[in-house]
Amino acid sequence: MVETLESKNPATGETIGQVAITPPQAIPQVVANARAARGAWAGRSLEERGEVLALAAAELAERADELGAALSREMGKPLAKGIGEVRGSAKSTAGKVAAAIAALQPVEHEDARSQTTLHYDPLGVCGVISPWNYPLSMCHWMVVPALLAGNAVILKPSEQTPLIAQAYAEVLQTHLPPGVLSVVHGRDEVGKALVAAEGVDMIVFTGSRAAGKHIMASAAPTLKRLVLELGGKDPLLVLDDADLERAARFAVNNSLENSGQMCVSTERVFVHESLAEAFEARVAELAREVRCGPYDEEGVTVGPMIDAAQREHVLSQLESAVAAGARVLAGGGEHPPGYVVPTVLADVRDDMEIAREETFGPVVCLTRFSDLEQAIASANAGRYGLGAVVFGGDEERAHAVARRLEAGMIGVNKSLFAAGDLPWVGAKESGYGYHGSPDGYRQFAQARVISRRKAKS
Repeated sequence: MVETLESKNPATGETIGQVAITPPQAIPQVVANARAARGAWAGRSLEERGEVLALAAAELAERADELGAALSREMGKPLAKGIGEVRGSAKSTAGKVAAAIAALQPVEHEDARSQTTLHYDPLGVCGVISPWNYPLSMCHWMVVPALLAGNAVILKPSEQTPLIAQAYAEVLQTHLPPGVLSVVHGRDEVGKALVAAEGVDMIVFTGSRAAGKHIMASAAPTLKRLVLELGGKDPLLVLDDADLERAARFAVNNSLENSGQMCVSTERVFVHESLAEAFEARVAELAREVRCGPYDEEGVTVGPMIDAAQREHVLSQLESAVAAGARVLAGGGEHPPGYVVPTVLADVRDDMEIAREETFGPVVCLTRFSDLEQAIASANAGRYGLGAVVFGGDEERAHAVARRLEAGMIGVNKSLFAAGDLPWVGAKESGYGYHGSPDGYRQFAQARVISRRKAKS
């Protein structure tokens, strides 16, 4: 009897579909099939591989409404966000493909005696383990550069969102040679089998810090290459000369985006005491205006938690913080089944769990400061260092503060999203390797140096 994995609507708990679980003992054969399929794909030129991926992206764009609705139903995010995730992924493909093709071109070097070519050849088989919070775009983000570099890919999507990941893979499989992209489904034991498998050359993972550490340890015996995007506890510093309205809107929007289930969600806000009273009042007002509900209800911007375990984790942190002295400025009442109502807490202290450990829920945590040095120290405390944001009227001063924050990506008076094709990168325990940029694309390739004697003139 085939064991299946059920996918549920997180707002209602209703089963919306199922997929067959891949038995862990079947993983070696999946890997063998991928290795057998990779040769012909690797033999195509970068440009030919890019053309195939462009066709897949065009189909994603054509089916954005259908796939976006399926994504939202399975993950819970508002319908417009689900459709936008599909369209955004499709639209970004051309730029990513062009940048990756440029990054992977051979590079010529020479000296008085030698002519040398640095090639970026296909690495082999890449295992991609993708998350549930952006279940299509994160697949795309990891799968496309791996395929473009000429690798075969085995995708293991989150057990929370297998249906949309399967639908995404099937779009690509329509255009790819057979076996170049395969999908395995299941819970932790399937992911562990993929990481441990002989014949897998690289693991690309987005998820929790704890899972990333297990992957690193399991990959060590065969020295698999790794790219790990892990958790975050992103701070926002609101300096004494900040634009209060802009900072307050950013604090609410970035804390509540995707129901707070985002790796670069703002998880702590440090606001200067001179602005604190007005800032707290405005943040609470904005949070109370946010509508919480099912994905297909008009006007909803905050959906349900992905599952009961995540909801209980967030509620436990809230309860603990309030018991330790945090003030509730918005939310804090009854939380309907499946949901956490957007909540604003003030007087959050460094010793509270909600200040130290990733929350991944729709909570705005506010802390007043008078000493900027102490605020920077608090923002830098802990094991995470994915992103950060600083708001301040004097941009040079705000930039100087940003340079002192221990994060991989930092925004000044804006989100941390960068101009151009730059790395998506974490500091400390928020990541290992990175996505995007020429060096990021080259992580999916094997550098190979070929030298020959220089011809005499």
